[in-house]
Amino acid sequence: MIDVAIIGGGPGGYTTAIRLHQLGFAPVVFERERLGGTCLNRGCIPTKTLVRSAEVFTLIKNAADYGLSADNPGIDFGAIYARKDKVIEQLVAGVEFIFRKRGIEVINRKVTGLSRNGDGWSIEMGDDSHQARTVVLATGSRPTPLPFMRFDGKRVLSSSGILRLRSLPASLAVIGGGVIGCEFAAIFAALGTKVTIIEFLPRLVSTEDEEISKRLATALKKSGVKVHLKAGVESAEHTDDGVILSLSNGKSVEAQKALLSVGRGAHLGFEVEGLTMDRSAVMVDDDMRANLPGLYAVGDLTGRMMLAHVASAQGLRLAEVLRALRDGDQPATPPLAYENIPRCTFTHPEIGSVGLTETQARERHGDGVRVGKFQFNANGKALGLGEAFGFVKTIAAPDDTLVGMHILGPQATELIAEGAALVQSGMKAAETAHLVHAHPTLAESLLESIEDLHGMAVHKI
Repeated sequence: MIDVAIIGGGPGGYTTAIRLHQLGFAPVVFERERLGGTCLNRGCIPTKTLVRSAEVFTLIKNAADYGLSADNPGIDFGAIYARKDKVIEQLVAGVEFIFRKRGIEVINRKVTGLSRNGDGWSIEMGDDSHQARTVVLATGSRPTPLPFMRFDGKRVLSSSGILRLRSLPASLAVIGGGVIGCEFAAIFAALGTKVTIIEFLPRLVSTEDEEISKRLATALKKSGVKVHLKAGVESAEHTDDGVILSLSNGKSVEAQKALLSVGRGAHLGFEVEGLTMDRSAVMVDDDMRANLPGLYAVGDLTGRMMLAHVASAQGLRLAEVLRALRDGDQPATPPLAYENIPRCTFTHPEIGSVGLTETQARERHGDGVRVGKFQFNANGKALGLGEAFGFVKTIAAPDDTLVGMHILGPQATELIAEGAALVQSGMKAAETAHLVHAHPTLAESLLESIEDLHGMAVHKI
């Protein structure tokens, strides 16, 4: 009888397994492929590796701005993708090494069914099965197609399929202007591909603060990306050279490749009798508990926030819940406050955000909400880097509590860690007055945006 069986070895599954092992459990992970899931193998890590190649190429092209000479830089797309694969291998092999050293068992087979068996669960794998006292579902999500556009791996690509390209497309139509779509648009535009984004909603990355969305659109357009907002794809025609998309605004877009990035859907992969679901997502409470005894779920499958670090955080919370059940006490960690988990978009410039947008804050707290801003073009480090586009925006409730921070600019995805700490801790703006930031650093802009809540930013008129 398995102590805790975890179905899925992505960030939610493997993090849960490691923490449970640290707490004295004997978990077993069922993963048909290699550990790491979408994030390490087909998502976060390979994408960010390509982001870095695009950044370096952009720096080389603009070398003259820094007093340097680098004439006629070229692109070896095969080498870019080989580096991506090398990074993936190093990280996945690292997780596998941790499992071997800790003695955590991995069963590399596809789970085809799950059913209640006495006080435990029967995990089916074709003609074989295993019994477990507790089961954690961590099977993740998968890209969503359109009814009239299916992924074919040639002309119409998913976010996974585009990572398997071996040559740089001359043109790319990105259907969906969310995080994934904008990231790939920025990557390929920087590498010289003619990119068009088609977004049905009135703005890009619509879950972000409205000012951030507008400024990102400006930056993408300056980099050569064409953007169609409030436009849907009504039909797609395959040609010898690619696809022709007919849009609802009466225009058409012709491209060699089309990236379909209209969202991801939770994916369990088998039926569980009596399991409560919301469409394809498994419903869980704050303890990651599903409605059936001994059954839990973490990660994208829960339909909360489809982010790798959310999956990992859910796994850590679940491990503590299971420890508390075993030991007869209370979990040492509180339930997750999802709105205070940081969000990152690796475009150029980057977006880092946490907490409420300005609109959300005013809806919740009324007209007493205060907003502080500080532009990177007044920051010495940003000017030295040649990356002065963007700003930091901080939001405080009427009682001075910091409830949101939104960054568009250089290294925003790193800087937001401080903003997340401030928002998650419920700190008031006045309480940050004693914080001292090193100079010259980009992080100084965070403090100045907080000071601006009270009109006290030093380097702002």
